[in-house]
Amino acid sequence: MQFLFSDCVLDPERRELTRASKAIAVGPQVFDLLLYLIQNRDRVVSKDRIFEDVWAGRIVSESTLTSHINAVRKAVGDSGEDQRLIRTVPRKGFRFVGEVTEVPASERDVGGASSPALDTPRPVPPLPIRPSIAVLPFQNLSGDPEQAYFADGVVEEIITALSRARWLFVIARNSSFTYQGREVDLVRVGEELGVGYLLEGSLRKAGDRIRITGQLIEASTGAHLWAERFEGRHEDIFELQDEIAARVAGAIAPQLELAEIERAKKKPTANLNAYDCYLRGVALMHRGTKESIAEALTLFRRTTELDAEFAAAHAMAAWSYFWRKVNGWTEDRDLETSEGIRLARLAAELGRDDAVALTRGGHALAHLAGDLDSGIALLDRAVFLNPNMASAWFLGGFLRTWHGECEDAIAHFERAMRLSPVDPELYRMQAGIAMAHLFAGRVEKASVWAERSYSNLPSFLMVVALIAVTRALGGRREDASRAIDELRRLDPALRISNVTDWLPIRRPEHLSIFADGLRKAGLAE
Repeated sequence: MQFLFSDCVLDPERRELTRASKAIAVGPQVFDLLLYLIQNRDRVVSKDRIFEDVWAGRIVSESTLTSHINAVRKAVGDSGEDQRLIRTVPRKGFRFVGEVTEVPASERDVGGASSPALDTPRPVPPLPIRPSIAVLPFQNLSGDPEQAYFADGVVEEIITALSRARWLFVIARNSSFTYQGREVDLVRVGEELGVGYLLEGSLRKAGDRIRITGQLIEASTGAHLWAERFEGRHEDIFELQDEIAARVAGAIAPQLELAEIERAKKKPTANLNAYDCYLRGVALMHRGTKESIAEALTLFRRTTELDAEFAAAHAMAAWSYFWRKVNGWTEDRDLETSEGIRLARLAAELGRDDAVALTRGGHALAHLAGDLDSGIALLDRAVFLNPNMASAWFLGGFLRTWHGECEDAIAHFERAMRLSPVDPELYRMQAGIAMAHLFAGRVEKASVWAERSYSNLPSFLMVVALIAVTRALGGRREDASRAIDELRRLDPALRISNVTDWLPIRRPEHLSIFADGLRKAGLAE
């Protein structure tokens, strides 16, 4: 069933809105709200009824409803002053008052039987608000037609893996595979599918070796953003298929995020929407400096002002408060801790199925509230939702480190680095491995990993402390003393007695190792 009103056509099956024969981009809940008002146009619907039916009873502020009503009005060419189509009934609710014609699906595509508004060519799909990608069928370069099924299986697994990332809009397999065996213009494919990025690739089998190459393309220009090669033996072909799919999906997710950040940077600041504001905050957060984290917090606050239900933005703000605490940058420790805990819990509530929100919110909650068990549970759910998200693996590794599960923690860090070997947060993964090795009694290995992390971010307080500890425990007292001087410069208030206020080390024997190293390096009690 399609709904025709004013100069608009609303198609619930295709989830498309057109106005004056032009596609109008609207968010999912704005679309649902418009459809709900039209379907209930015979009566006034109350705010409570809308919250119950459109938001499924979730806790939503009135300001959120107001912003969505305004977005609906803008999409259909109405306004709060005119109220030609959507009328506000004071103290009662809202009603759709425009004249609506319903066209059954059976008439929609029958030539000459439909309204002129339906006879226009199907519009080019608008780009979604989220980053969007289509994974095209991979070319089989093996010279063996029997290998085509393997290449198709890899592509299907990649699509499934990417679809677990809620921040990403992924074209379904059935649409992607319509291009199989065809010479295509990638820019045109991007337009036809309505996506910002394309992943194409090829498969070649030689002897018992299989090589898969993938390229990430910017659809609007055809420019190559990233390329990588993955190899393995043919011995267990389906296990290899799953492994390659996971590695490709894990590798391109950070590349997509970086590409979107660069796109957001090019937009005028005055024209930012919530997602662009969020991306700028993420870019600053990755830098990890005191100044960049302060700027990131401002942007995450602005994001949630624009969209109060942006769970990942609440989580990133909470995580920024954690980062300020762990580096000794807090201005009002109690206030920032309580605010970080509030935001982390809000993120977990709003983003029950959002791996990013659960990852950052869960990690912040574990640190700020000292609740390692809840944090680990939230991180484990994030990994369940998106097994290819590197940050969920390495932050889960940190929580296991503090919990005392050193070997499991190292496995988490190694998985994260394999999924995202050029990740902007690589220094955090290196620091985590260093701490886990230290608690496991492998001081030299801990020292090597700590030095690697330090070279990437010298202002990381935990790593400077690790360097002091490993140098002191390794008998390099003079080098350890220099590291302690740097530690005092970064946080003059740090003492051995307040280490547990700073790091949630659960096991007494691990705390003893860390404290002993700091003591030998020269940190005051």
